[in-house]
Amino acid sequence: MFLAKVVGKVVSTQKDPKFIGSKLLIVKSIDENEKTKGEPLVAIDTVGAGVNEVVIVVTGSGARYVDTSDKVIPADASIIGIVDSIEWNEGY
Repeated sequence: MFLAKVVGKVVSTQKDPKFIGSKLLIVKSIDENEKTKGEPLVAIDTVGAGVNEVVIVVTGSGARYVDTSDKVIPADASIIGIVDSIEWNEGY
């Protein structure tokens, strides 16, 4: 799990049926100064996030089980939360 900023969105008219109704967003990890770093990643939005918002992203097998139904989504990354605020402890 990591913090990221939403930097864009993906529009795909042809996709796996399990993705129908899902919004796909492009995210980049952030550092302690909320500056983006690393490579962009496409993630399924499960919480209604938007561009420029800081979000919580889960990857790996946990990203497949974020839907409340019993279906498994073939995803490597899912947005599971929108961050309201961040508090960093100085000196770590």
